[in-house]
Amino acid sequence: MKAAEAAALAEKVRTAVQTAVVGRDLAVDQILIGLLADGHILLEDLPGLGKTLMAKSFAAALGLDFQRVQFTADLLPHDITGAEVLDPKGGSFVFRPGPIFSHILLADEINRAPPKVQSALLEAMQEYQVTSERTTYPLPRPFLVLATENPIELEGTYALPEAQVDRFLLRLRIGYPTLEEERTILERRRTRKVETVDVAAVTDVATFLDLQRSVEDIELEPTVAGYVIDIVRATREDSRAEVGASPRGSLALQKLVRARALLRGRDFVLPDDVKALALPALAHRIVVKPEPWIRGIRGEDVVRNAVEKTPVPKIG
Repeated sequence: MKAAEAAALAEKVRTAVQTAVVGRDLAVDQILIGLLADGHILLEDLPGLGKTLMAKSFAAALGLDFQRVQFTADLLPHDITGAEVLDPKGGSFVFRPGPIFSHILLADEINRAPPKVQSALLEAMQEYQVTSERTTYPLPRPFLVLATENPIELEGTYALPEAQVDRFLLRLRIGYPTLEEERTILERRRTRKVETVDVAAVTDVATFLDLQRSVEDIELEPTVAGYVIDIVRATREDSRAEVGASPRGSLALQKLVRARALLRGRDFVLPDDVKALALPALAHRIVVKPEPWIRGIRGEDVVRNAVEKTPVPKIG
């Protein structure tokens, strides 16, 4: 699929999603970029800002299977992966797949699940498979996790391991709507007279996989590839960072900037693509030293500093 054709199709997906989601253009674009780049996305924001609605709307617009799991403290790994159950007719054990066997899994309030559940999810996110007893079952492709996390509520939660946070291609914050957007949200609800919003399917599984493959055809000039590496390495050299972004961060940013170029109808990446996605792609991979952290320094500050100090390359 050529870049112009893919961009036109992606624009139709965005338009379909925006029949349900009011405004939030940046968040909608970034989620679509993350999905095109075949990555998992962590939505870290307050309750009631439309995270679940966005996930369901994208699944519907893309024509993909969707499952939602509410993570709680008493959740067990087999509640999401599935388990071996006794077949009363055959007298043998058969595997009954759990909700993780879907194209898009919404892991709602992921930090409420205990470590064993998070470990089971980590295997699925990284290896695209589930192990039950001694048998491994491949997950359908695409398999994409959209996880939500409430950043201010700590009671009854388990901090996500750094290894698991690093598996998310993007970490996004949606934020409050503007005054006009909130007025439109209320007006639309009064007009349609029902809670649910129907989102029309624009693609199907095969078409979406073709869209994802189109990202691999986007050209990344050596100078721009070097720009990606320089920004990532600058996060490691920041004196405030205990741990900078790893090569996985470089690979993530490379995938994302190519997806952004595709979304813009280009078959090549610009330095502006790198600047636009460095923060959501890298900030959650930074571990800040204790003293700067107490002073309010976060991974976002380290990434911003890296982008500011790294010279922007000139391309032909």
